[in-house]
Amino acid sequence: MESNAVLLESKSSPINLLNEMHQLRLLGHLCDVTVSVEYQGVRAEFVAHKAVLAATSKFFKEVFLNEKGVDGPRTNVFLNEVQVADFASFLEFVYTAKVEVEEDRVQRMLEIAEKLKCLDLSETCFQLKKQMLESVLLELQNFSDSQNSEEESATQPSLLLESKAAAVAEADQADCPLDPPDSPGDRPSYGMSPEMPATKSKEKM
Repeated sequence: MESNAVLLESKSSPINLLNEMHQLRLLGHLCDVTVSVEYQGVRAEFVAHKAVLAATSKFFKEVFLNEKGVDGPRTNVFLNEVQVADFASFLEFVYTAKVEVEEDRVQRMLEIAEKLKCLDLSETCFQLKKQMLESVLLELQNFSDSQNSEEESATQPSLLLESKAAAVAEADQADCPLDPPDSPGDRPSYGMSPEMPATKSKEKM
């Protein structure tokens, strides 16, 4: 009787593997490649493992697979026009899947990822740049909205003042009409008393 197959899968094994390889690199154990980096007179050497570099970088994979003979116990690879700090960050990323860099270095990390054909680092830099751009656009939108609200609050008092002035002017016109009355009965009789016609009629009778 055959038993059913079961899957044995470890969630922590990939992380543990990376951590162990990272520790081996830091201690210089089992390293079989030395990468020499030089940029504007600044030079540094890094030891690493071919398998890790080949698995994470198509550039190194092509170099290692195409090498014919090894001069010594370690293979030497020379990189020009790559800054020392950037390659150190690159190594930390391929060995730990994470690295902390300044915001202004993200573009440089993207460039070194493209130069060394490291797809994981390239995608990570691209996503981070996208998030940074969205954050900047959001800040600009919030700033624009706050400016608009300030302008609206500044125009509202002036509108209130204008409406109040118009109301006061209308009230003044209603109390003090400027045009003279047209009907004769409304006109004041100068030099005559309103009772004079009545007295004249009495004298006649």
